[in-house]
Amino acid sequence: MAVRVITCALPSSTVATSSLPLSHVVKSASWDSNSIFGRTKFNYRSLSIVRGLGNANGIGKMEIVAVSRREYRKVRSRRPAAARKSKEKELELSVKICIEEQLPEDPEILDIAEMLRLNVPMAMKLAFDGLSNSTYQTRDTSISDVGGFESVELSVLLCNDGFIRKLNREWRDEDHATDVLSMSQHIPELKLPILMLGDIVISVETAARQAEERGHTILDEIRILVVHGLLHLLGFDHELSDEAEEEMEKEEELLLKSLGWQGKGLIQSAHDAETNGSPHIDYADGTLLNSKSQISLSTAKALKEATSRGVKVVISTGKARPAVINILKTVDLAGKDGIASEFSPGVFVQGLLVYGRRGREIFRKNLDPNVCREALLYSLKHKVPLIAFSEDRCLTLFEHPLVDSLHTVYHEPKADIIPSVEQLLAGVDIQKVIFLDTAEGVSTTLRPYWAEATGDHASVVQAVPDMLEIVPSGTSKGSGVRMLLDHLGVTPKEVMAIGDGENDVEMLDLASLGVALSNGSEKAKAVANVIGISNDEDGVADAIYRILHSPMKCLHEVKLSNNE
Repeated sequence: MAVRVITCALPSSTVATSSLPLSHVVKSASWDSNSIFGRTKFNYRSLSIVRGLGNANGIGKMEIVAVSRREYRKVRSRRPAAARKSKEKELELSVKICIEEQLPEDPEILDIAEMLRLNVPMAMKLAFDGLSNSTYQTRDTSISDVGGFESVELSVLLCNDGFIRKLNREWRDEDHATDVLSMSQHIPELKLPILMLGDIVISVETAARQAEERGHTILDEIRILVVHGLLHLLGFDHELSDEAEEEMEKEEELLLKSLGWQGKGLIQSAHDAETNGSPHIDYADGTLLNSKSQISLSTAKALKEATSRGVKVVISTGKARPAVINILKTVDLAGKDGIASEFSPGVFVQGLLVYGRRGREIFRKNLDPNVCREALLYSLKHKVPLIAFSEDRCLTLFEHPLVDSLHTVYHEPKADIIPSVEQLLAGVDIQKVIFLDTAEGVSTTLRPYWAEATGDHASVVQAVPDMLEIVPSGTSKGSGVRMLLDHLGVTPKEVMAIGDGENDVEMLDLASLGVALSNGSEKAKAVANVIGISNDEDGVADAIYRILHSPMKCLHEVKLSNNE
């Protein structure tokens, strides 16, 4: 793929040749500074925009048509020249600013690129300055003292959403656009004189949307993304743990403040969006999915419009997380920037697994092992199929068509068959079990028996007529939603909930505005404020459009739940 390139750091006597035409030559501008990084003097060079060839696997490795050199002025010192030479070590910062060819010929983008050629070395210098005195416990210290290198190389690529989505899919198996990606090229074992930091790839389109949402300029947002990407290349990783996130967030804010750049760090902005954003939405079978266990195109379109307007979508369901992600993949709504992913908040398995910021587990409740054992023995004795949910896995004792249907129709993970009770219980935590039978068998036999047999040790709940779920006492999707709201700093008064099943009652009752779809259970309708149209009539889409055009601006969360 062709790209436009701003490049620097060739010796002044060198001109690399290319058969490609020169394009958009920008006047070289000097930027003098007599700052010294420790005992290391930085040597910056001016830039020219040229056209070259590059691709997703070789960003910045492009032929240079023309380049000039301009060094900083010498720092005044009373020491003899020989002494200065022995104590000062020049560190060359080689920075390439690249513009992907598919971006429009926009003067604003060229201006941003011109600013970055000045801004990026400043950010690098301050970031390097903090490494030697760093007390962070979670940072990878492969890079600790840049003074031991002769030069440092970094490239920054400005691209569109399509380009960064392709990279995200190829390198991270995440099929969606994102704001920034960092790709390290540093290999400590090679002991090279050149520190090849790697590449920072930034989507200008995503940056523009985020800038509008956060109330600052696109240049401000791209600077924030540069800082975030640079810190990743220097060993910070906010996805490792809460402590790692706190340390990277702290360094982001420190760098931005030291540079005098506008806006909050990317991590802090993400937190603010989770707690202060527009409505959240939660779903699955009888609410999000129609009677064919599918998301209609109308519902998918409504969800995408909601998210494009800043609506925060959160899943609250009886399903396991992989099931929800697989369902949403069918309409391009899964992934890190979608409605559900391994990095997003959500309430799963009837509120027994709750994930908070960045998809980290904040709550887990397991079923009493004695109840699990009794349920499994009952399944074997009466030949009634049972599924045990263990985080992202489903387990069962024997093959059965109803067991298969939980995977093929309801999208749950395919059940592993464990032939004995003891083997199934060994080494796993079980959150809930589901008996599968006819609607009559559940209502006349299974529910009466297990409502009494579980006593105070567990509870029974039904999402659909032909399934009976046994869950830990005192838990529900409603309690899971409340816990997630507390984690995000959102009150129930700011919530609208949409559901249909018996298992949605607590959540509908919790919310400031509860909407039960017309296909829902009588118990759900009894506690709802509003009865909406059915799931087969795109009740979720109707609810979304109504809330998007509603004057109820106080609602920060839209909870659309399901009957699963």
